[in-house]
Amino acid sequence: MKEHNVSSSSTDELDTVPDTSSPAYASQHPLTRAFDKFASLVTRWAGSPAAFCLAVLTVVAWVVTGPMFHYSDGWQLVINTGTTVVTFLMVFLIQQSQNKDSVALHLKLNELLSSHRAASNQLIGIEDASEEELRRLAAAYLRLSTRPSETTPASLSEERPITETQARKI
Repeated sequence: MKEHNVSSSSTDELDTVPDTSSPAYASQHPLTRAFDKFASLVTRWAGSPAAFCLAVLTVVAWVVTGPMFHYSDGWQLVINTGTTVVTFLMVFLIQQSQNKDSVALHLKLNELLSSHRAASNQLIGIEDASEEELRRLAAAYLRLSTRPSETTPASLSEERPITETQARKI
């Protein structure tokens, strides 16, 4: 097994996850910890049937009040401003939760890769590769899947990971 250089980051020794989206990020400062908890709660609530019903009721109430306000510009501005503000704020809250979920998923996949003897450990941390590198690897694995069974990703990765040169040849 290779030894990895330890970076200065205390949350990510392999430098595979940005500090701001790592699982330990929220424990660094009380404000970020509070934001993480708040974002998690709001994201769960926003995806609930109760939140959907509240949104529908708000739109229905807005539509019903249309005739009372003669469908004025102010009446239209209320719904436009309200939805814009809610959408703007929810983007940040949902992104925080998505970052956390993405890190957790990558950690689980890394654990599966590292625990499976035949798997290529080169793929651990692959989420940080460039789009071009990912396309080359995807093409290499696609070509492997269409070859006869004697050439498998495991046989290519035993003792040595798939290199960029090998990926181009496959």
